[in-house]
Amino acid sequence: MNSEIAQAAAYIGAAIVMGMGSIGIAFGQGKIGSVTIEAMSRSEEKAIGNLRNTMLLALGIVETAAIYAFIVAMLLIYAI
Repeated sequence: MNSEIAQAAAYIGAAIVMGMGSIGIAFGQGKIGSVTIEAMSRSEEKAIGNLRNTMLLALGIVETAAIYAFIVAMLLIYAI
């Protein structure tokens, strides 16, 4: 009985970790994209490549939080 409750709590915790983590990451990536597109519309043609590369780097950094959330969720599920 207690192990079933612990397993259910682990599943609920993993869902919360992935849900909350994904929501924050989605807002962050949307903000990065919108600011970059706005900057591209105001900049010269030769600066667009630099802005794109900077945006991709920033998106990669933000995406690591999703990977960490996934790892925590897997640890919650399989560690019990």
